[in-house]
Amino acid sequence: MSAQSDTNVKEPLVTTSVGVSAIAAAAQQAFSRMVRVSERERVAWLFALADGLDAHTEELQHLAEAETSLSRIRLRGEIARTSGQLRLIASVVQEGSYLEAIIDHADDRMAPPRPDLRRVLRPIGPVAVFSASNFPFAFSVLGGDTASALAVGCPVVVKAHPGHPLLSRRCMEIAGEALHRVGAPDGVLALVEGHEAGIELVEHPVIKAVGFTGSLEGGRALFNRAAARPDPIPFFGELGSINPVIVTAATDRVRGSELAAGLAGSFQLSHGQFCTKPGVVFLPFDSELERALPAHVKSNSERMLTQRIADGFRERSKDLLSVPGVSVLAGEPTLADAQTVRARVLVTDTRVFEEHAVDLLTEVFGPTTLLVRYATEQDLFDALHHLSGTLTATLHAEPDEDIAELTRVLEDRAGRVLFEGWPTGVAVTWSQHHGGPWPAATSTFSSVGATSLRRFQRPIIYQDAPDAVLPPALREMNPLGIPRRVDGSYTV
Repeated sequence: MSAQSDTNVKEPLVTTSVGVSAIAAAAQQAFSRMVRVSERERVAWLFALADGLDAHTEELQHLAEAETSLSRIRLRGEIARTSGQLRLIASVVQEGSYLEAIIDHADDRMAPPRPDLRRVLRPIGPVAVFSASNFPFAFSVLGGDTASALAVGCPVVVKAHPGHPLLSRRCMEIAGEALHRVGAPDGVLALVEGHEAGIELVEHPVIKAVGFTGSLEGGRALFNRAAARPDPIPFFGELGSINPVIVTAATDRVRGSELAAGLAGSFQLSHGQFCTKPGVVFLPFDSELERALPAHVKSNSERMLTQRIADGFRERSKDLLSVPGVSVLAGEPTLADAQTVRARVLVTDTRVFEEHAVDLLTEVFGPTTLLVRYATEQDLFDALHHLSGTLTATLHAEPDEDIAELTRVLEDRAGRVLFEGWPTGVAVTWSQHHGGPWPAATSTFSSVGATSLRRFQRPIIYQDAPDAVLPPALREMNPLGIPRRVDGSYTV
């Protein structure tokens, strides 16, 4: 529970190479102790962290407001989500099936004879976690990556995001105090700061996995470094998404105006700085939604999370408008000299979209969306086949429409397929998945939901092992009382 920083310093600090090595060594020592820590103790750690966040809500909200410009309501909700996520992960550990305990007893009747085989998931080792800018709590110091790694017994070293350094340091202090109170070993959670420190962390031999939420460019660079190590390690990245929305012609006629209000609320939520923001919307020519949407587009400028994000938004907006056949439907020009930008809606058709799909499907992080008009259902299907991997895909259709083929196209490209509703907002539940095919994510398992723990575990088999040396999850009498598969049958 350490941080190479001073909470009274407002500018991002740099953790030296010596500091990174010291923190990594402490994490390695902590891991050697954590493998002997019981599930009950790790559950207590997670609850203590959740309680610590809740107890400091007012203080943390003010710090986050000052550093991110996010609203008080948004931040308080995110703190509650983060503490709730910690408690959900604790309940996953308590339930026990995350260990995937499997026992096949010896059987001499088989050919060849089967030995006693027992399989369980074990922690992979110290984990590096990279904080995100747009969720200063839920995907930061005590976010889903940290929660799921600690839950399975992996120490965590967090790379703080430079967009909210004071908040990161204070969260780490609160976490350290909470973990100390419940007897967690030193070194289970630490913080580093600085670009080079992040790279050194990914390349450090002690680190056995990386969790990352951020840009495609930054994530791909770190992904390549993780793969290029002498001992390559898994990189679990969520790298951005276009999140397409499809509106059928029938639905547009029936409730296009209503959908316009919903779309406007979704793509402008938090000024478009959600990874699940709907970035492209397929709708029919002569659309009711298109006619109604301009009235819902905000005319005021809003401050982005960082200057870099604001500059990136302006640059990508210009790139889109440089494509022949793309025009502005609504929204003022973006400001050129500030961290504030205005919302904008662009429009084109499927012919232009198919010809320039690579350019038009590059994520624009900020308050904009692209409407793509289609003339026929075949035009729509042809355009959809140009979509790459995405976190979400949303379909608005009427109850009597046959949407089976549309659904098949979307499920091939998205990690979450929505029917009605809007993709912004990710419920933290046992069933939730927050990933998708490349470039949305780099792994099957994501940082949200019960299966997030699976990223930081590896299977190990014990063959003909004495009961006394087995992990409790595999001992014959099932002392943990967890669900297990024994000789092919699932038992509780």
